[in-house]
Amino acid sequence: MPRPLSILCILRDPLPPRRADVLTLFGVELPRHGIRTDLVGQAASAPASASATAAARTTWPGGALHLAGRFGGAVNSVLAPFFDSIGLLHGFLVARPDCLQVRDKVVIAVLARLFSVLLGIPLVYWMSFPIVEGYAARVQDGHVRGVWLRWLHWLRAWSTRALLYRLVLPGAALVFVQSAAMADALAVRGLLRARLVAVPMGVDLALVDAVVPATDPRLDGRTVIVYLGSVARARASAFLLDLAAAFDRPDFLLVIAGDAPSPDEAAWFRAELARRGLGDKILFTGWLAHAAALGYVARAHVAISPIPRGVLFDVSSPTKLVEYLALGVPAVASDIPDQRFVLEQSGAGHCVPMTVPAFHAAIVRLLDDPDRRACGASGQAWVRAHRGYDVIGHQVAAHYRGLLAPEDV
Repeated sequence: MPRPLSILCILRDPLPPRRADVLTLFGVELPRHGIRTDLVGQAASAPASASATAAARTTWPGGALHLAGRFGGAVNSVLAPFFDSIGLLHGFLVARPDCLQVRDKVVIAVLARLFSVLLGIPLVYWMSFPIVEGYAARVQDGHVRGVWLRWLHWLRAWSTRALLYRLVLPGAALVFVQSAAMADALAVRGLLRARLVAVPMGVDLALVDAVVPATDPRLDGRTVIVYLGSVARARASAFLLDLAAAFDRPDFLLVIAGDAPSPDEAAWFRAELARRGLGDKILFTGWLAHAAALGYVARAHVAISPIPRGVLFDVSSPTKLVEYLALGVPAVASDIPDQRFVLEQSGAGHCVPMTVPAFHAAIVRLLDDPDRRACGASGQAWVRAHRGYDVIGHQVAAHYRGLLAPEDV
């Protein structure tokens, strides 16, 4: 029987984790393959007492939580590397791991690389987002106001780029990335392609199987198009409003099952929605529990995933698209590489440029297609075969064992 393995992982997200690619993959699937993951990071909120801290440590099924500091706020963000160092040391004192892993963090990854060298254990880096490019994009897009703040953000982008691409990634034994496109982009920077492993977003099939279609009466008698997730100016979400305005069929309803990531973005989107007078064509639900949001997807005739092209999103792997297909709903998606791959392989919809005429035509084509249900069923079967976290978990576990216990492979 293969020996148990352990990973000590420093996470960017607040703990306990809530993202499916962490919660389901590392908390449920990898333990089935004998791989334990202890997480280091900041608590989502400050524990009120010692008993609350103890309770928090039991809410992660994949292993142990090593909490240090609190997530959120400018001060906590600056102090995060210090907090991570405390958590990292605590993790080592509790049990020596088989490998160190850092996810989407740069400064602490430098210390983690030093630890890995001193202790003779591999360093693994998990890049779910091009974080360095994200820092630069915030300045370029005008999200940072004031000359000194802009200079500080440029300095952060420049310094973290140097640390990540010249020191951290070249020293990692494996680099897990979000998509094949991200792996290609890193290979162009000189990283060995054999050490780059693409792990696209998947679906928690147990959650999908338990979804109950929404009973919202506002959907009754309507041709429902659904968009799941965040709206923001950086995501070009005004496109959703333009698309709704282009439909003149009286039964049309675009359900936006989600909200904006910040109050100012939410206010902007709601103001635009009111200004354009689209209240009869758009149902903007606000944030919902994940299962409830998927309930709206289950009621849709067609689902959409318009993701703008660019350095940040071209290497992404949107969860919403595979969730649509897992529920048997055909989709229209913009032509970023991973979405193009999913729809070409599954045959469950159309991949088109992110323009209103192209999306409008593709949606109408699906609505008028007598084989639309068969199209949805094809996507459902493809996701279960290729993008369920049970399948992804098996593949990822094989990479860890190949690195940490090659005698078991």
